[in-house]
Amino acid sequence: MTTKKTSSGGVFKKFIILLGVLIVIALGGTIWVYYLRYFGPNVTNKQTYLYIHTGENYEQLYDTIRQKHLVNDTTTFNWAAHNMKYVNRVKPGKYRLREGMSNRKLIRMLELGEQESVTLSFHNLRLKEQFAGFIAKRLEIDSVVFLKMLDSDQYVQQYGFTPDNVYTMFMPNSYQMYWNTSPDKFFKRMYANYQQFWTPERKQQAADINLSPVQVSVLASIVDAEALHDDEMPTIAGLYLNRLKAGMKLEADPTVIFAVGDFTIKRVLNKYLTINSPYNTYLFTGLPPGPIMMPSVAAVEAVLNYKKSDYIYMCAKADFSGYHAFATNVADHLVNARKFQQALNERNIKR
Repeated sequence: MTTKKTSSGGVFKKFIILLGVLIVIALGGTIWVYYLRYFGPNVTNKQTYLYIHTGENYEQLYDTIRQKHLVNDTTTFNWAAHNMKYVNRVKPGKYRLREGMSNRKLIRMLELGEQESVTLSFHNLRLKEQFAGFIAKRLEIDSVVFLKMLDSDQYVQQYGFTPDNVYTMFMPNSYQMYWNTSPDKFFKRMYANYQQFWTPERKQQAADINLSPVQVSVLASIVDAEALHDDEMPTIAGLYLNRLKAGMKLEADPTVIFAVGDFTIKRVLNKYLTINSPYNTYLFTGLPPGPIMMPSVAAVEAVLNYKKSDYIYMCAKADFSGYHAFATNVADHLVNARKFQQALNERNIKR
């Protein structure tokens, strides 16, 4: 009898031990599965960006992740997103995905809106249409919507501009901003930078030459278009200021090219000089109603810190160095002009 009891007790103990082992294994497996679902690497082995558009919901985001194969296991991502209650907290933005990111790390980044900023650098953009297209390629902003805002009297008036001169508000520089910055916030950011640039000292410099900040920028756009070399900008600015002061037409070739709308023109012919446009400074006295390109900061500074001289004429040098031959009288100017025209003819440049 004693032997049988001992045998039964041993079997029971073995059963309990085996059961315990199985429970531990099952628990360990559950923990491991849980770990993999949350903490295991899941983002695919390519570094890329995930763009979440304004107004996008979780279903749309999930479709993007699946279609672009951004994670190895979409099922575990979806499971983790629901368990972390992310599905109702989708935030737009540009997010950098890195190889091996876990579901938890990825979802945590998305729900906190920890997006990467965009470096926006712009300069020397000629037209508002080009600027709108440039912005649309780097931010979520729609180019058509943005251009309509630039051309809206009511909208730009709140910043003190008109559709003709609002382009002077955008100061060329490098800016850090989020990809999903709205058009309205973009305008406000640019205007804040514009106000920061136009310090009381600069405003006083503008007043000293009888120009408003906007007019300074309009003239700067002409100087910028004329000058191939920055070191010549102050001299060109001084020449145009001399003409304005004397009540003379600016007669700036770049304004005629802008009025014609053909920026391939290398030789401004007489037939272009009569085009009826407020931007044609051969036809109308004073500054045009707006800039002919986005003026650089260097050009604006050149107008404010112009070089004093008696020059009222200039012509591109015949050596095609990009510099100009300046003159104080018509006779000297005509000599310079003939040299340049001869150089154009020798190179068979007809237009």
